[in-house]
Amino acid sequence: SCVSSGTGCSLLSTVQDVPSIPWPSSSSSRVERHLQIISVLHWVITVIVVGVACTVILLYLFCTDCWLIAALYLAWLVFDWKTPYKGGRRSRRFRNWAAWRYFRDYFPIRLVKTHNLLPSRNYIFGYHPHGILSIGAFCNFGTEATGVSKKFPGIKPYLGTLAGYFRMPFVREYLISAGICPVRRDTIDYILSKNGTGNAVVIVIGGTAECLDCQPGKNSVTLKQRKGFVKIALQHGANLVPVYSFGENNAYKQIEFDEGSWGRWLQRKFQKRIGFAPCLFYGCGFFFTDSWGFVPYPIPITTVVGEPIAVPKMEQPTQKDVDLYHGMYLTSLQKLFDKYKTEFGLSESDELEIV
Repeated sequence: SCVSSGTGCSLLSTVQDVPSIPWPSSSSSRVERHLQIISVLHWVITVIVVGVACTVILLYLFCTDCWLIAALYLAWLVFDWKTPYKGGRRSRRFRNWAAWRYFRDYFPIRLVKTHNLLPSRNYIFGYHPHGILSIGAFCNFGTEATGVSKKFPGIKPYLGTLAGYFRMPFVREYLISAGICPVRRDTIDYILSKNGTGNAVVIVIGGTAECLDCQPGKNSVTLKQRKGFVKIALQHGANLVPVYSFGENNAYKQIEFDEGSWGRWLQRKFQKRIGFAPCLFYGCGFFFTDSWGFVPYPIPITTVVGEPIAVPKMEQPTQKDVDLYHGMYLTSLQKLFDKYKTEFGLSESDELEIV
C-alpha cells in the first residue's frame, strides 16, 4: 500500500491519530474561535479552489447573455497582465484587513526578528520549510498581521509563489493586493534592480518538491542543490537572509506515497509538467478539532528571521562564487535552527535535515 511511511495501513488508520485540542468554553470565546476558523478556511479555499472555479465560471459566462461581463474582465486581464511581474499593486487596506488578525490568532503565528535590516539594501529571504500551504510565509509576509513592516521599517516584502496563480481570474487580484508576485527570474530581477532599495523577495526555496515530504515533526529542507537564488543574489548584490518557520510542517498531515509507487510517480509527473505536485493532505473539521477536514491544525507557527549574509555584487559570478555563498547560507540556516529549536517547541535532540 502507499499510505504514510510505507506502513501499508489504511486511510482510516492514518487519520485516527488526529490531535484533540480543547475548545473555549465561553460563548464569546467560541464566537472568536469560529471567526478565526472562517478566516483560515476562506484563505485555504481561495488558494485551492477559487482560481479553478472562477476560470470555469468565466468560460461559462461567455456562453450566456452575461458574456459582456466576461469580455470586460478578459480585457482588463490583458491590460493588466504584466503588473504582477513588475512588483504588483499591493493594497495597504488588504494587508491590514482584520480577518488576517483572526487568521494569525488561530494558530497562533508569530514573527521573530533577530537582527536589523538596512533599508538601503535589497534582500532575498529564503523561507523554510514549505509545509503544505506555506501558511507562515503568507501570514508573515503577505499580510501585516504579525507586524512585518513595523519590525523591519523601510523593508517591503514580496512573497513569491507559482506563476500559474496569476493566470487565474480574481485570484490574481487577491494575490496582487497582498504584495505577492510570481517567483520567476524576470520578476525577481525587476524588484531587485528597478524598484529602488529596501525590497525583500521572499522565496520558499524547497518549493513543491519539499511539500511532498513534509510531515508533522519532520524537520527536513530541500536545499543542497538549490543554488539559483544565490546566483541571483550575487548578480544584484542582495543580502541573503535565512528564515525558518517552526511548526510549519505541523499544520497538516498528508498521506505520503512510497518512492516507486504509482501515487508518487503521478505526483512527480504533475510537478515536472505543471509546476506543482498534488498532495493528499488533511487537517481538522470546522466544529471539532478531533474530526477530519481541511482546516489546518491550531498548532503554533513561529517564523524566525535570521542574520543577513552580506553579498557583494558580481555581474558574472562563477560557480565557485555561488558555491561559497551557498555554503555560507547553509551554515547560517543550520545555526538559526539549532539556536532557536528548543525555544519554539523542539527538543535538543531534534536535528535539521538538509537534502
